[in-house]
Order: sequence, then C-alpha cells, then structure tokens
Amino acid sequence: MSQSADFPYRLVRTGVVMRPDRDDTFEVEGVLNPASATAPDGTPLLYPRIVSKGNYSRIGLAEVEITDGVPTGVQRKGVLLAPDRGWEHGTHHGGVEDPRVTRIEALGQYVMAYVAYGPYGPKAALAVSSDAVEWRRLGPVQFAYDDALDTDMNLFPNKDLAFFPEAVTGPDGTPCLGFMHRPMWDLSMAVGDQTPPLPTGVDDEREAIWLSYVRLADAQADLNALCRPWGHREIVSCEYEWESLKIGGGTPPIRVDEGWLTFYHGVSGSMSKNPFEPQKEVRYVAGGLILDADDPSVVVARSAEPLLVPETEDERVGVVGNVVFPTGVLEVDGVTWVFYGMADQAIGVARVERV
Repeated sequence: MSQSADFPYRLVRTGVVMRPDRDDTFEVEGVLNPASATAPDGTPLLYPRIVSKGNYSRIGLAEVEITDGVPTGVQRKGVLLAPDRGWEHGTHHGGVEDPRVTRIEALGQYVMAYVAYGPYGPKAALAVSSDAVEWRRLGPVQFAYDDALDTDMNLFPNKDLAFFPEAVTGPDGTPCLGFMHRPMWDLSMAVGDQTPPLPTGVDDEREAIWLSYVRLADAQADLNALCRPWGHREIVSCEYEWESLKIGGGTPPIRVDEGWLTFYHGVSGSMSKNPFEPQKEVRYVAGGLILDADDPSVVVARSAEPLLVPETEDERVGVVGNVVFPTGVLEVDGVTWVFYGMADQAIGVARVERV
C-alpha cells in the first residue's frame, strides 16, 4: 500500500481477481485493464481486455464473484466485443482495448469508451447499452474542430477515455457530459518520423489528460452526439518524477464530497520508439485526482506521491513488468473498489479508503 500525505484517499490492494486461462486462445497473452459496472439487477460486472496471440485484443464479459463483501474472482461469460470492424484492426497490431464504462442516468444508458487499435493506431470509440450486457457501437469519436487549438484532434492517436456519470457545466454555460481522454502528439505509427506542431497553448509534448464535452440536450436527442465532442482542453499534465514520461486517465470519475474522484496512471522510465513491441524499461503507477464538481477542468487535489505502485509478483513480472493500471471502479455494499491491470497480464483489485 502507498499513500500521499496531502491526498484524502488511498488504495489498499486485496488480491488478484482474474488471470489468463492459457487454454483459451483468446486469453493466451493476458487479461488486463478492465471496465466495470453494476447491471440493472445488481450483478457486478467486469469487462476485461483479453489478448490473443500477436497482441490482438477483444473485450470480454465476466460476473464478479464477491466473498464477504470483497471481489475475489470472476465467472467468464464470453467475448463481448471483437474487432470485427475495419477501423478496429490494423496490420501489425489490432483490436478493441482498455474499456471504461459509465452509467449515465440522464441518458438511461451505459456508455463504454474504448480504444479501437486500427490501421492508423489507437483511436477513441464508443458503444452504448441499456442493460450492460448487449452493446451497440456508436463508432469512432469525431472531435469537433477548434480553431483556437490550431490543430485537428482527429489526426492523433487517443486513449484512456472515461465519461463523467452526471452533467457538468460546459464552457458555454450549458449542461454537458464531459469525458477525459489522452491525445498523443505522435504520428509515427502512420507516417514515420514526422513531428506535428503542438496545439496552441500546449508547450509540453508529453501525453497529458484532456477534457472534452457533449451537450446533454444533444445526447438526449440523439445518442450519436456522444461521438461529436467539442471544447477540448488540457487539464492535467506531467508534474512529478513518478510521472515524468507521461500520464493518462484511469477510472471513470465518481462523486465524493470534495468533487469528482478519479485514479489515473503515471509513467516513468524510458520507452522504445517501436510502438508494437512490449516496453521493458517503464514503470506504471496509480495516482489520484479530485476535480471540481461543477467545472472538472479545475483540479481540486492531486496526489504528490503515487497511491499504488508495483510491489507484488503479479505487478512486477508479466508481459510488461512493473505496471499497475487503474481502469474500473465499482461500489459493493457501500465500499468502492478499483480494478487494475497488473503487468499487462492479470487483473487486481484495491479498496478505496478515506485517509
């Protein structure tokens, strides 16, 4: 367990809930980075990224087993989403990856944000469901052009999308659904070594957490509006040594007394320039953020030290060693749990506690 003295929450690991079934060809290279949700009948669900040979990813479905109030395992329910659309699989690598699921009551829908790793690298995509089991793709996210940024956000790879569950006030003063994401100012996967100019106002090329908006009324009238966000802005950039390489979003935000609580990932070390090979010299840790309840572009609190670091064997040794990667958040009997990827191979769970 780690904690930051200036941050009001901590993460306490309790164990491993899922390891790959080596007899299942879909899981032979790992299970990791899951989304989570509570179904309408109260069943706790997990949506693991499952990886077959060649680093080809699908999104699975599992029911979480609860023992004495603690998530301890899963019952697999098969493949939920496969990369069967042309924009979801590329030449050297592909698949649907790293989902995050948010229940948005104002829409009567669960919204799944996931990464579609297609011909031009990772892109943001969305799907929706009324029951958390049967999902309908809305397609790739098409970021609205903003002349003030002097760039087209759709040119760039993007990861780590996560929606807020309730409306917040948008830049134009209207009720909006916000979501975090992590654009990558790197076109090497598509066009080689060309270096594009950074957006206006961005002076650090390291990956950071951004926020975009969809007007609530637009989404209520047409769910496809969720794929057309606007008002893009950077809200959190690299600050500490443990996140010196890059940062990115993690769990969907949950409402707490102080605002919106989310757990994100920070990366230190060095990365190979080849995006298709496993990274061996990196360290992924989990930090905490609290964002303003009405204007989540305002950071209320941030952990100066990581809240969870690779310590156990499952976290230190795997496809990519030294990785904890928070992606799912679930409430069980009044206790909040965070599910996280362990060394790109297994899935762990940690309890959220107030310090």
